Amino acid sequence: MRPSTQLRSIGDLKANARQIVNDVSKSGEPLVITDAGRAKAVLIDIESHERAQQTMALLKILALGQQQVSEGKVRPARKTVAELRKRIGAK
Repeated sequence: MRPSTQLRSIGDLKANARQIVNDVSKSGEPLVITDAGRAKAVLIDIESHERAQQTMALLKILALGQQQVSEGKVRPARKTVAELRKRIGAK
């Protein structure tokens, strides 16, 4: 992911919030909000936010899986499938 090149001051955001939000929504590009010349926040459109949340959820699942593997909390799939078949009476 490349860093955003779009910067706006917090004063500009206060004065032009509707237009800035519309611009971010249309472009899909993040906007860095600055205060006294320093980056303070990032404004992103809702679709980008939702994609980022889904990505984070998947990464957490992968990290949990890796942790379980390293702790030896895994078992062969064949054994698990055989036990499930036995429970439901399938062959």
